[in-house]
Amino acid sequence: MEELIKAIVTPLVDHPNDVRVTAKENDGLVTYSLTVHTEDKGKVIGRHGRIAKAIRSVVNAAATTRKERIQLEIF
Repeated sequence: MEELIKAIVTPLVDHPNDVRVTAKENDGLVTYSLTVHTEDKGKVIGRHGRIAKAIRSVVNAAATTRKERIQLEIF
C-alpha cells in the first residue's frame, strides 16, 4: 500500500525525494501518514481537497480488495 501511495503522489510533486509514507496499525485500522515537502502540500491536497480526496478514494478501493481498513493522513 505504501508503494501505491508513493506511485500516485511522486509524479505530482516537485520534490519527489521528500515523499515519505509511514504506517501504524491500531485495532485493525492501518493509518498511513504521507509527508511531502512544504512547497508540495498544495499540489497534493489540490483545490478544495479534490486531489487528496481522489488519492484517498484510490487507496481505499485498493484496501477494500485486500479487506483492510485504512486511513490516509497528509502532512
